Amino acid sequence: MKFKNSKKLYNKGLVNLVGAVNSPVRAFSSVGGNPLFIKKAKGSKITDVDGNEYIDLVLSYGPMILGHRHKKVQKAITKALKNGYSFGASTKNEIKLAKIVCDAFPGMDKVRFVNSGTEAVLSAVRLARAFTGKDKIIKFSGCYHGHQDSLLVAAGSGLATLSLPGSKGVPEGAVKNTLIATYNDLESVKKHFEEHDDIAGVIIEPICGNMGVVIPQNNFLKELKAYIETKGALLIADEVMTGFRSKFGGAQELLGVTADITCLGKVIGGGFPVGAYGARNEIMQEVAPLGGMYQAGTLSGNPIAMAGGIATLTEVKRQNPYDQFNETAAILEVILLETAKKYNVDLVVNRFGSMMNPFFTKEKVTNFAEAQTSDTNKFAIFFWEMIKNGVFLPPSQFEAWFLSSAIKDKDIKKIAEAVDKAMFAVSKI
Repeated sequence: MKFKNSKKLYNKGLVNLVGAVNSPVRAFSSVGGNPLFIKKAKGSKITDVDGNEYIDLVLSYGPMILGHRHKKVQKAITKALKNGYSFGASTKNEIKLAKIVCDAFPGMDKVRFVNSGTEAVLSAVRLARAFTGKDKIIKFSGCYHGHQDSLLVAAGSGLATLSLPGSKGVPEGAVKNTLIATYNDLESVKKHFEEHDDIAGVIIEPICGNMGVVIPQNNFLKELKAYIETKGALLIADEVMTGFRSKFGGAQELLGVTADITCLGKVIGGGFPVGAYGARNEIMQEVAPLGGMYQAGTLSGNPIAMAGGIATLTEVKRQNPYDQFNETAAILEVILLETAKKYNVDLVVNRFGSMMNPFFTKEKVTNFAEAQTSDTNKFAIFFWEMIKNGVFLPPSQFEAWFLSSAIKDKDIKKIAEAVDKAMFAVSKI
């Protein structure tokens, strides 16, 4: 494969864009080489500016659950465009999409649409504080909840370590009310509650997707919810990534937990910028104009995003692709593990529904520290060999792979062939 045009655009982009990108992971920093620039996509495939075609396992990090440019979504968007792009006023489709979303989540009576997952999370945290009258929030090391100041926090070496900002430009005061716990470790949560009496809530990805796919172990979520209820704190489920990807609704339901506040994004916009947060009536009553917790957005409930979301969720419900996702993910897991064994490469695979990824390690991965045992140099080699053999992956060891209902048997066969060549290359280092 040649990447001449991508390289040319990268160099041109360096002039007026920061690092020639608009989101850091797109710079390919963790895998090296030149970032790819995409021209178009259709179905299970994505094509770069050099004409190279790939089976897409990035899917815009989740939202393209039906594949790219699904005909029903395309039709709905085209129809909506004829009526206008943005009104700064209410539309009928906001009500329609709200009902679809609320009906899919047992713990959600009302929802508020915003423009991104970051907006959804920062609003949900503010809402938890407004409802409880408390200030502190517990998050888990390795869970990413957008780039708001209070949640860009790096955990120190040990549970008692003070929170430190995880980004330049974030003052220590912005994170003074953020506490760090270890995923799958309830004792690390209890320790904070023993030391603080002003914890408003705990925010968690029910299935982690930002340290690679990491799954709660031994009823961790159930025990977490039961414990924090006794402390008068709220459970905030960040399902921006997992919402509608493991069932029609949230991963929390499959895991037997109902969050107090749920954050959504990705799939509910059908590929357009959207986010949402929702909860039961008594909590949502705090949100303006009903209550004193203020949050607003001119573009929230954008008519094009609402049309894309309605069409996407309606088609997902009709297709009910979740058994297919599990079957495909199981096949890919076997392909990855058996090929790794064939070439004597250490590998574990984590998967849940339509999300999965491999780790180049011997260790079972149940938290961020264990995820970091993965050999990122091996992943970088694996990544580029997959690219060269026509499979588009997230350019980071710590990002989930996503499946779409557009993936076919011939795509799986091609992925298997690419995995064989990539794993062989890894075995040679």
